[in-house]
Amino acid sequence: MATPGARSFLQVAATEEVASPLRVVQIEGLVILKIIKHCKEFSPALVTGQLLGLDVGSVLEVTNCFPFPVREEDEEIEADGANYQLEMMRCLREVNVDNNTVGWYQSTLLGSFQTVELIETFMNYQENIRRCVCIIYDPLKSNQGVLALKALKLSDSFMDLYRTNNFTGEKLREKNLSWVDIFEEIPIKVSNSALISAFMTELEADTPVVQCDYDRLQLSTSPFLERNMEFLIECMDDLSMEQQKFQYYYRNLSRQQAQQQAWIQKRRLENMARKAAGDEPLPEEDPSNPVFKPLPEPSRLDSFLITNQISNYCNQINGVTGQSFSRLYLTKALHEN
Repeated sequence: MATPGARSFLQVAATEEVASPLRVVQIEGLVILKIIKHCKEFSPALVTGQLLGLDVGSVLEVTNCFPFPVREEDEEIEADGANYQLEMMRCLREVNVDNNTVGWYQSTLLGSFQTVELIETFMNYQENIRRCVCIIYDPLKSNQGVLALKALKLSDSFMDLYRTNNFTGEKLREKNLSWVDIFEEIPIKVSNSALISAFMTELEADTPVVQCDYDRLQLSTSPFLERNMEFLIECMDDLSMEQQKFQYYYRNLSRQQAQQQAWIQKRRLENMARKAAGDEPLPEEDPSNPVFKPLPEPSRLDSFLITNQISNYCNQINGVTGQSFSRLYLTKALHEN
C-alpha cells in the first residue's frame, strides 16, 4: 500500500521537466584564455567558436571550447563548417572530453553585437539546445584594462514574440516588452581546478607589476572615445531613419482614417435616402473597398536593437570618461606632491 506522501513516476517526471532558471555561467579559466587568444589573434576581424560543457541545474558549466575556421561566406563552405564542427566534437568524444554544446562565443568591436544575425543564431541553437548562451568578448575594450567578457541569452518573452514575427506596437504593449527586454546578461563565474588555484597562489607573491597594470594608468583614451562617438553617431542616423518610417506610416494611417470617415458619412447619407425610398440599407463598411484595407505596420525590432546599441555606446563613453577623470585627478595629486 502506497504511503500518502509518496509521488507517482509521472508526478516526478513532470516536476523534473520544469527547469530552474539559468543564474550563473561557470567558465574554466583555460576556456577564457582560449577565447581571448583566438579573438586577439584575428582582431579586428570578427571570429566565432563553439562552447562545450554541461547544463547542471541553474548553472551552465563551460569546460571547453574550439574555434571555427575563418572563411568567406558560401553554401559549400557553410557545409564544410558544419562537417568541421561534427568532426571536432567526434574527436573530443574519443578522448573523453565534454562534447555537449552549450552555446558559442564571438568577438565584437566596441560592443556592436546586438544585431538580427545574433538573434537568428540564438533561435537556431534553441531548436536543439534547451538552454544556451553566447559569450561576447571585446578585444578593443579589453585594451583599456578591463576584461570585456559577458554572457548573454535571449529572454523567454522575446523568443515567444520572435516566433510569431509580430513586432507591432499593440503586440509589444500586450506583452509589456521594451528594448531592454531583448537580451539577458548572465553573471560569469571563473572556475579553476584545485591544482591550478594552488599554482596561481604560489606565483602571486613573486609576480612583479605587469604591463597590464601600467595600461590602466594611461591618460590617453582618445582613439577609444572617438570610435565610440563615431558608432554612436551612425546609430543615431539609423534610428532617425527608423523614425521616418513610422512617421510615414502614421501619416498614411491618418489619411486612410479620414478617407474611411468620409466614406462612412457618404454611405450613411445614401442609406438615409434608401430608407426613405423603402429600400434595404447598404453596409457602412465595404471590405472590397481599398480604403478599408489595413496598412501593414513597420516592425519595431530594428529600432529596438538600435536603441540597445545606443545605450551600450553611451554606457561605454560614460565609463571611459569617468575613469579618465579619476586618472587625471590622481595625476594632479601626484604632481602637487
